[in-house]
Amino acid sequence: MPLIIITGLPTSGKSHRANQLHAYLTARIAASESPTPYRLHLISDDTLSISRTVYDLSTVPAHARSANASEKDARAAIYGAVKRVLSPRDIVILDGLNYIKGWRYQLFCEAKNVRTPSCILQIGASVDRCRIVNEEKLKESGGYGEVNWENLVFRYEEPNPMTRWDSPLFTLIWEDGEDRAKEVFDQMWEVLVGEGKKVVRPNQATMQRDKDPGGDYLYVLEKETQDIVKRILEMQGGEGGGCVSVKRGDGGEDLVIELPGKKVGLPQLQRYRRAFVALNRGGIGLEAVGKLAATRLRESFVGYLNDAFEKDG
Repeated sequence: MPLIIITGLPTSGKSHRANQLHAYLTARIAASESPTPYRLHLISDDTLSISRTVYDLSTVPAHARSANASEKDARAAIYGAVKRVLSPRDIVILDGLNYIKGWRYQLFCEAKNVRTPSCILQIGASVDRCRIVNEEKLKESGGYGEVNWENLVFRYEEPNPMTRWDSPLFTLIWEDGEDRAKEVFDQMWEVLVGEGKKVVRPNQATMQRDKDPGGDYLYVLEKETQDIVKRILEMQGGEGGGCVSVKRGDGGEDLVIELPGKKVGLPQLQRYRRAFVALNRGGIGLEAVGKLAATRLRESFVGYLNDAFEKDG
């Protein structure tokens, strides 16, 4: 099971549900007869001693708010803590705001790269209810500053179960009791650990990079990606959509690129190609890196394009 991302409005009860889930999983793991039981981790702002003030933009100049350094440092610390323990045999509960969809996508990719599933647990509560809770916490010096809290509510990006990184999506609302919580936790266990568990494959674009013995690595990388871009431009229809087949180069079954609903232009394709080359050019000059044939480069670039087209809709 490995990565459970908890999200919700500030002071909506996320930490309470995280503790409930931690207790449930502790009991479930203890009762398991597996010879290699899961290890359980709970990561949050509190466990990493991250102050709520790092999310406060009221003291940050307007032109610098999109690059709030304190919040970025906090996310880097959280990301590092998750990455250190994430594996197919470790269950990681990430308790926090997790309010940015790009951040949830980054965590989704990290879980995918280590071949372990992930899910979202959204904690639902009305804005008015959350505001009352925050005001009560402020009296005990435990809440968010009023301006900070309002800003976080405004910036919250609801998870969308139609996207890969926000699914599967489970929900608990403020009024749900322990019976309902256990029901949802049972569903999560079944989907992520039980027989319903899906096989997770890493992103092909982040595969291990090697050198091609038949030529210069960078030359092969540039040539193969350019050929695929050219193939797409030649074969796509005037209205967009459809599929384009690409020869593997080793006589195997053709690779298939699923195009988006709108026509893809050369500038967009070149942007994807340059990003892919930047990700994979690190194989240049490395010693003892094995073999990366043109076929594997083609497979990797086709996978990267399919992911990019699906993400951009």
